[in-house]
Amino acid sequence: MKRTIGLVDYASSDESDTDSNAAKEVHDTRKAESQATQPASKKLKKLPPLPGYLVPEAPVDNPALHQGRRRTTPHVEGQFAAYVYVPLIVERRSRLYRLLLQILEAARRLVPILHPIGISQPELAPISQVTGPPEDATLELHISLTRPVYLRAHQRADFKRAVHNAAKAKRRFSASFATISDLTNDERTRTFLTLEVGAGHDDFKELSEHLTPILKSIRQKEFYQDPRFHASIAWALLDGAKAEEQKSRSPERNQDPPSTNEEFPTIPGFPPVLIPQLRAEFSRQLVDSAVGRFEADEIHVRIGKEISKWRLQD
Repeated sequence: MKRTIGLVDYASSDESDTDSNAAKEVHDTRKAESQATQPASKKLKKLPPLPGYLVPEAPVDNPALHQGRRRTTPHVEGQFAAYVYVPLIVERRSRLYRLLLQILEAARRLVPILHPIGISQPELAPISQVTGPPEDATLELHISLTRPVYLRAHQRADFKRAVHNAAKAKRRFSASFATISDLTNDERTRTFLTLEVGAGHDDFKELSEHLTPILKSIRQKEFYQDPRFHASIAWALLDGAKAEEQKSRSPERNQDPPSTNEEFPTIPGFPPVLIPQLRAEFSRQLVDSAVGRFEADEIHVRIGKEISKWRLQD
């Protein structure tokens, strides 16, 4: 007996497409109805602000906090002011320190607004009458090897390495002061009373020239072509300081009350008789080898608030 095989009834392609489209329409309709009944999703919350101690503070250029001095180069986030110098440590019981007091007191008789550097006392009190710190305290003066330079964060390590290499390439040396001078900063906002180096000038120049390649590589100004190495002992604001402040003020700020610089008197420059008079009175003591002679045995670099130090070779 032959077995009868029934045929399977497959749907046609047209019928399959129709059924598939119908099922999709039902699915989309149910999905839309489901979404309509669900509550709207909440918006993402904003992140809370950073705590104050994590937010870097931009320096406030307030002359009232700096005896009338005003920043001559605008602050740039991520940029660090730097300079290189040889420190001069003066013991307050030394003859050089006593000579400094005498020079400053004589200078302030002609320029009462003079600000001593590193010597703290009331502005109007005669320096010789001020009760100073303990006799074993010291005063640090600086002999600059560079102009102020400005570094980006990634340049700091290379700059410090260059200063370290300069220290390794130079032996410590003796130097001495030769005269009293006055110098003015590049911006002509301040004038300085200085002790100018005589013996040791070539050694300071050699140290400074070691830094020329790194300064060129970061596009910063080299030191002066004919440098006058010196230790500044006092300064005064020049009339140009007010002009610089006025130039930096916006039209809106020009409507503000008088600037803080007006609280600090300025001068057009030192009186012409000041330096000749100080030289006549104190040069003989300054060039005395027991007074104006000192050892240069370290080189320092200050970058922002960080100070790095290296000793010269023995």
